[in-house]
Amino acid sequence: MATTLLLIADTHIPGRARALPDAVLAAADAADLIVHAGDWVAASVLDELERHGEVLGVYGNNDGDDLRARLPEVARRRVEDVRLAVVHETGASTGREKRMDAAYPDTDVLVFGHSHIPWDTTTPAGLRLLNPGSPTDRRRQPHKTFLTLTIDGAELRHVDLVVV
Repeated sequence: MATTLLLIADTHIPGRARALPDAVLAAADAADLIVHAGDWVAASVLDELERHGEVLGVYGNNDGDDLRARLPEVARRRVEDVRLAVVHETGASTGREKRMDAAYPDTDVLVFGHSHIPWDTTTPAGLRLLNPGSPTDRRRQPHKTFLTLTIDGAELRHVDLVVV
């Protein structure tokens, strides 16, 4: 049985948008698990996503004490046969793969945010690194984005970057 995930980060509500885009909410309704890699800014975003499904999330550098009280800095979950971790920041892109191999040796997929830059690479040790970008604040990117993926046993299938 396959499991569908919605990956988002850096929503920055209400600073960068007043609300989550309709496309994000539709993807949340379709997902078995919603993963948010931090910088929610408003706890109301967490509350809203929880109304759409199960949420696995972490706090980011722009999140206040209210979100830090509800969310960890690093979240871990086994989804089917995949060991998933979520964190907001991973540091500079240079050397990221080696640093994350060292920091997350017992992880198959690491979801992260902070940069607002979509990222999909595999480290030398086989760790898949995924950054969904931001669905509300594209910064220097051409589009606002999020990721969807399907986990089937130990495999990631249909890792799709969605343009908002």
